[in-house]
Amino acid sequence: MNCPHCGEALPSILCPECGEETPEKSHYCCGCGRPVKAEQEQRKAASEEDDFSQRILCSDGNCIGVINEKGMCNVCGKPYSG
Repeated sequence: MNCPHCGEALPSILCPECGEETPEKSHYCCGCGRPVKAEQEQRKAASEEDDFSQRILCSDGNCIGVINEKGMCNVCGKPYSG
């Protein structure tokens, strides 16, 4: 798909519903109007959650949480102490 203003090629995805090419950062499909951004984020979150090798466990020995991108446990809220 090309930019309608400058003609430059835009990174794009295919809509899972209708197969129409849609710009990568679009929230909705250009063909059918279906939301595509939410599905992309769900797939990305699911793939990140499934990668256990990248998880950092909470440094509190009694907590079952993991350290989030802010450096804090997602369960107890304690900062990671290394």
